Amino acid sequence: MRKIKLNVKVVAAFIVGAALAGSIATAAITPTTGTLKACADNRTQALFLSTTGTCASSRTLVEIGGNGMNTKAISSLVTPSVVSISVTASSGSGTGSGSIYKSNSTSSYIITNNHVVNTSGAAATIKVELSNGDQYTAKIVGQDPGYDIAVLQIQMGNLPAVTLGDSSKVSVGDPVLAIGSPLGLASTVTSGIISALNRPVSTGTGDAQSYVNAIQTDAAINPGNSGGALIDSQGRIIGVNSAIATLSSGSASGSIGLGFSIPINEAKRVIDEIIATGKSTRPVLGVYFDPTYTAGGAKISRLSANEGAEKAGIPVGAIIRSIDGFKIVDTDTAIVRIRSYAPGAVVTIVADLPTGGSKTYKVTLGSAPSI
Repeated sequence: MRKIKLNVKVVAAFIVGAALAGSIATAAITPTTGTLKACADNRTQALFLSTTGTCASSRTLVEIGGNGMNTKAISSLVTPSVVSISVTASSGSGTGSGSIYKSNSTSSYIITNNHVVNTSGAAATIKVELSNGDQYTAKIVGQDPGYDIAVLQIQMGNLPAVTLGDSSKVSVGDPVLAIGSPLGLASTVTSGIISALNRPVSTGTGDAQSYVNAIQTDAAINPGNSGGALIDSQGRIIGVNSAIATLSSGSASGSIGLGFSIPINEAKRVIDEIIATGKSTRPVLGVYFDPTYTAGGAKISRLSANEGAEKAGIPVGAIIRSIDGFKIVDTDTAIVRIRSYAPGAVVTIVADLPTGGSKTYKVTLGSAPSI
């Protein structure tokens, strides 16, 4: 596991290395309500989603969700949808986690982190292990380093796909479960709460650098949890676990209660594009930021021709202070905030002008292929 350590500061670590660009998060206030209905097998106690609200005579209807979290029931329901991933290449080997995203009669799509399967171009053998121990060779359908998302496919169908939640409707304090394979220990479940929202996290370097508008949780996430599921009180995936924070003191690199997850709404667009085309896109503001500027905000050093910022009239030298009301404290925060949108979205940007004063701009984001 790669680690970045700085004196005194706390940095986010990929479950193989990272860096944290921090600002106080703003929480959504819409509560999660309602229940999820499932059928418990009377013999094995295994749980199966009930789309009709009814069960066969050999199963008992149970309700999950409401005002609390039935940890035991949700663990039983969701664990079969979470897999272990092992990667073997000439450059080394590693393990991670993933979730079954879609499954038909012959094959299934698995979602995970890009850094789990990224071997820097080296040929690799990727194995997916189901919760029952069965293993299948996987192929990479597509990767997006900028969002730290990858999609795999295995030739095994009729698998239990994880139910998708809505990460825009979660709140700080909501109970969550983290499910994955830390240190290769398959089907490990830990519990906690959502600690913060809209946490700007930048991880990796170079072409493998990602920018995530993360959900922060205190549910224990450890090396090997990468790509696993963050689950809400109704058994739905609301995030893809991606990074942890480590202290700079040289202590062990396990969980200290600061884990970060890619919101499923942000990940879903990328995943669906990869499944449809093998590639994905990212939104483009059309600016280059000044990396030497540290006085607060994000300073524009130059513009891309015919992109949104230029069309909106934002000048070179302007300092972005907020995007759709979210305070921009530095360049990473600006990039993370822009990356949280889809191409074509219209955003409101407030910027300090190089000639003095400030101005509000409406900018339509462009589109570019993800690296």
